[in-house]
This record gives sequence, C-alpha cells and structure tokens, in this order.
Amino acid sequence: MTTIIKLALGSLALGLVVLGLKTLAWWMTGSVALLSDALESTVNVVAAFAALIAVRVAARPADANHPYGHHKAELLSAVIEGVMIVIAALLILREAYTGFLSPRALEAPLGGLLINAVATVLNAAWCRVLLVHGRRERSPALIADGKHLRADVITSAGAALGLLLAVVTGWWLLDPLMATLVAVNILWSGGKLIRESVSGLLDEAVPDATLAVIREVISTQAGGAVQAHDLRTRHAGQATFIDFHLVVPGDTTVSDAHEVCDRVEAALARAVPDASITIHVEPGHKAKTSGIPVLG
Repeated sequence: MTTIIKLALGSLALGLVVLGLKTLAWWMTGSVALLSDALESTVNVVAAFAALIAVRVAARPADANHPYGHHKAELLSAVIEGVMIVIAALLILREAYTGFLSPRALEAPLGGLLINAVATVLNAAWCRVLLVHGRRERSPALIADGKHLRADVITSAGAALGLLLAVVTGWWLLDPLMATLVAVNILWSGGKLIRESVSGLLDEAVPDATLAVIREVISTQAGGAVQAHDLRTRHAGQATFIDFHLVVPGDTTVSDAHEVCDRVEAALARAVPDASITIHVEPGHKAKTSGIPVLG
C-alpha cells in the first residue's frame, strides 16, 4: 500500500471521528455556527472517500485505453472536492439565515466548545500532515484534502469565536452572523480550489520555476546538438509531460543523436520527478531563432 493511499485512508477515518465530535457539539448546544461546522465535516468525509478512490485510480499503470496513465483522476477528485466545499458553504448560509430569523439562547455552550476544540485540534494536525506529504508526493488529491481541512479549521475557529462572543455578550445574533462569515470564507476557498484543479485538467503548463529548470537542463546537457525548440509541458497529478524538438548537425549519426537524447532524458528525469519525456530529433536546417541554445 503506497504512502498516498495510506494517507487517504487516514483522512477518511479521521473525518468520521471529527464528524462525530462536531455533531455531538451541535446537539449539545443547538448552535447554528456549530451546525455549520458539522455540515462542513460531513463534506470532509465524502471528499476523503472521493480522494481515496482517486489516488487508487491514479496509481494504476498506463494501459491500452489510457496510454498516458490515470494521473488526472486526482485532479478530477480535487474539482469534485471544490464543488462540495461550495455546496457546504451554501448549506451553511441557509442555516445562518434560519438563525437570523429566530435567534435563541444556547444550551451547554462551554461543553460544546470543548468538544469542538478537540475536533479542531485533530483537523489542524492532520491538515499539516496532508499538505506536507501531499506536496512531497505531488498528489493533487491529498493537497486538495489538506486545503479542505484547513478551511474546516478556519470554520471551527470562527464557529467557536461566534459562540463564545454570543455567550459572553448575550447577543445571540452573533451565532448566525459568524456562521455567515465562515460560509463566505469557505465559498472563496472552494472556488479557488476548483480553478486550480480545472487548470490541471486543461493541460496547463508547469510553473515558471519548473520550466526554467527544464530549459536549463536542456541547454547544458544537450552537448552535440545545435538547439531545442517548440518546448511544451503539461502536468497531470504526479506526472509531468515534456516534449520538444532537438536540432542536431546534419551529419550526426542516428546512434550519436540517440546518445544525446538519452543524456538529456536522464538529466531531466533527475531534475523533474515522474517526468515523461518525448524528444523529436531534427536536422540542422530546422533550427529556429526562438530556440533554446545548447551551451555544451
């Protein structure tokens, strides 16, 4: 079982525990803010299940029907998670509206706050684990799950603050007001996650920093070639796809050109993990003024 799948399973298990705690906190207090927090955790559980399925699919090797692999399953999962975050925010807004219409005093608020705090600490710790390992493993599904939990931690903190202020001041409208502010923040977070994930599904190029590394590797490791041009990149989950044209002198043998390509591919594989590289060799007269010069 891979690290990514283990983390996805951990997210699902923790999500169920946190959901139980937050539901208990809401049941004890009747707080709209804590109800909104429990709704967000319900989405967490479903999203964690979707992420688990996505990472299992993404781990499958390429086959005849999917020759480029199944990496985009993680991006699709991240889009679904973003949509679910938005839905959770809308549900919270609905509950907040109900609270505005009929504000009421809360029952056992301190006990509910304590239980909610335990759930929040668990979420914050696991959020950190997911973001660190998600970036290390370059897993969009785990990163999306971590960002979702981060939004949940903010939700919990906001709900607790609203409940505490309502108890101290007796202004029970603060309870639904805080739920509304939390929902707006979650809505923004979900929208951002959707935009980022859709960009990956649409074969967005690698970040500028990674592109600079790729260009430098080609320039310094393609000794024997003239230049490279028409460099194209895209990323899909953990995989990065790189293809370009490599121009060699017209009298270069096939064996020598192949040796240059092997050297460049090996260097790119070291610089960009999980890279799939395609090089098209061309004769010298195909050089372009916009190409990447070879320094070696």
